[in-house]
Amino acid sequence: MLFRAATILSAIVSLTFATPIIYDGRAPLNYTEADIDGPKAPYVYVVRGSKNSSYYVDFDKILPPPTPLWIGKLPGFLPLPKLTEQTVKVKIDNSSVFVPGGNPANAQYGFRRTEIIAQNDRNAMETGTTVFHFSILKDDLHPLNPKHEYQIVFIEPNDGTHVFQVRYGSNFANPTQAHLPTSNAFNLEITDHALNVIYSVPFKSLTWYNFAVQVDWTNRTLGVFASQNADQLEKVSKLRPNLSATAGPDGQGDFHFGVIKLPLVNPTDSEADKGDVVHHGIQEGTTEALYYSGVFVESITKGVSTGYGKTTTPITA
Repeated sequence: MLFRAATILSAIVSLTFATPIIYDGRAPLNYTEADIDGPKAPYVYVVRGSKNSSYYVDFDKILPPPTPLWIGKLPGFLPLPKLTEQTVKVKIDNSSVFVPGGNPANAQYGFRRTEIIAQNDRNAMETGTTVFHFSILKDDLHPLNPKHEYQIVFIEPNDGTHVFQVRYGSNFANPTQAHLPTSNAFNLEITDHALNVIYSVPFKSLTWYNFAVQVDWTNRTLGVFASQNADQLEKVSKLRPNLSATAGPDGQGDFHFGVIKLPLVNPTDSEADKGDVVHHGIQEGTTEALYYSGVFVESITKGVSTGYGKTTTPITA
């Protein structure tokens, strides 16, 4: 269960991180809808539809509470939890059509998308070896449609590829696969730049899925840590080559978290348009959402944070 009070209370220690934090994307307790409309730090942009950012992005301190991994404690004898961040809800609906540059000719009618760009210093975050942390929770009142492919966390260089990504649902295919949803559609999958699956886990309700993706920008490798709810992060992959990613500054990109929903192929479209997922395809226009918390990036100079002030060694083999 998501809220196992006894487990959480017994594990809570000081929030102090043991490793250097390069970027802290956890929503501060005083962060408001007006702040995201700016947006103010720690976020730099919201990729969204025609409405204000605050229409698509909500913040809440209580329901649901954020992942317990990075929670603090109140002073005193009992280890009572102290909230240190808000949970971030990111939603899409039929208005979630992004128009790059404000030019209607560029409207991305194939996608429905809302993503927060959480990163603003590529040089600090994307050199050497860094670890990208994030936690994901289902919104059962506004579920994703497993017949579609979703891209929900990724680093995107200027060429539009992804250094790594988290995806959910049935992978986009042209023509659309005969039987949807596919067998892997109900899993969260972390893939490398070439879209090879590094780690896969069933995406269930009432469960925080905690991840840390280790990126070696020099040697172009990836490694994954994962856990659920109050459990500390553990190594769930070996060190994997990521050599199709571009080396150097051209391989650096923006750190996104949110929801991109890819379309299904429209059989009435031309052959050229059927493969143009950005601008064409079928979307139902439903309201769908995910919750996020625990978003930050750290250096590995003192290890990889696993929760509750603890660390482990980086993935090396």
